[in-house]
Amino acid sequence: MVLRSLGATGLQIPPLVFGGNVFGWTVDEQQSFSLLDALLERGFTAIDTADVYSAWVDGNKGGESETIIGKWFAAHPGVRDNITLFTKVGSDMGEPGKKGLSARWIEQAVDESLRRLQTDYIDLYFSHWPDDATPYEETLGAYEKLLKAGKIRAVGASNLNAEQLQTALNVADEKGLPRYQVLQPEYNLYDRDGFEGVLQDLTVRENIGVVTYFSLASGFLSGKYRSESDLAQSQRGNGVGKYLNERGFAILDALDSVAANHNAKPAEVALAWLIAQPGVTAPIASATKIDQVESFVTAVALDLSSEEIAALNNAGK
Repeated sequence: MVLRSLGATGLQIPPLVFGGNVFGWTVDEQQSFSLLDALLERGFTAIDTADVYSAWVDGNKGGESETIIGKWFAAHPGVRDNITLFTKVGSDMGEPGKKGLSARWIEQAVDESLRRLQTDYIDLYFSHWPDDATPYEETLGAYEKLLKAGKIRAVGASNLNAEQLQTALNVADEKGLPRYQVLQPEYNLYDRDGFEGVLQDLTVRENIGVVTYFSLASGFLSGKYRSESDLAQSQRGNGVGKYLNERGFAILDALDSVAANHNAKPAEVALAWLIAQPGVTAPIASATKIDQVESFVTAVALDLSSEEIAALNNAGK
C-alpha cells in the first residue's frame, strides 16, 4: 500500500485510518482483535482512538477503546512498532478536573492513556476540543514537555476552526513552541462547510496533515439508511436521521451512479472522494465486520475520474 506523508510530522500512513471508537461500543474485545488483525494483514497500520472512547455507552467510563488496543498490543509482541497510533485528550472524562487542555491534566492524561494502551509512546496526540479556559501557550508548552520526554511524537488538534488554528500556529511560532501539525475535522461528502474554504486553504498552505472524522456521515453515505425505518438497523442510526432529506438523497443518487461505474459500494466511493480531496491525508473510518475492512481495500484502490469527482461535488447543491 502506498503511504502518505502526514503533514510535517515525519509520519507515513496509509490513505485510510481506522477509527477505534467502535471498540467497547459496537464491537466487543474479541471482535476488536479480529478487526485489528484483519486491518494489519491488509496494510492498514494507522489507528485513531481517544481517552474518552466509549464513555457514552451505558456502564462505560471512558478508556475502553484504548484498553482494548493495549491488550491487542500485549497479545502481539512486536506489532506496536508497525502501528501509527493516534489518541486524544481534552474531552470530559466524567470526573472532577479530568477534562480540558490544562498542562496539569495533559500531563496526567497522557500517562493514563499510555498505561491503558500498554505502550511507552503515542505517535500523534490530539487536543480533542478547543478549551477557551486554557491559553494555547500553556497547552503547547505541555506538549513540548511530552515531546522531549518521548511520550508523544507529534501533536494535532481536532475540531478547531480556521481562526482558532491560525491563532494556535501564531502562538507556537511566537513562543517557539510545538505547532499543531495535523488537523482532525468533521468532513464528508454531505458535511462540507466546516472544512472547505478558509480552513482547508490554511491546512494546505501550512502543510498541516488532515485526517477526517465522520467520513461516512455516521454511516449515511454507506447507502444503508434510505428511510426512517432503516434507522433501527444499528446503534448509530440515531445520528443519521438528519441526513434523510432532499440533499441527502441527491448525494446518495450520485454515489450510486459512480459506484455502478466501478462495481463498488457507495461507502467505498464516498471514502475515495475524501482521499482525492486537496489537503486530505486520509479519512478515518470504522468497521464492525471483516467485510467492511475489505471495502477499505477497494476504497483506497478506487481511481475516480475528474468527471465523477465533479458529479459528486455538485450533488445536492
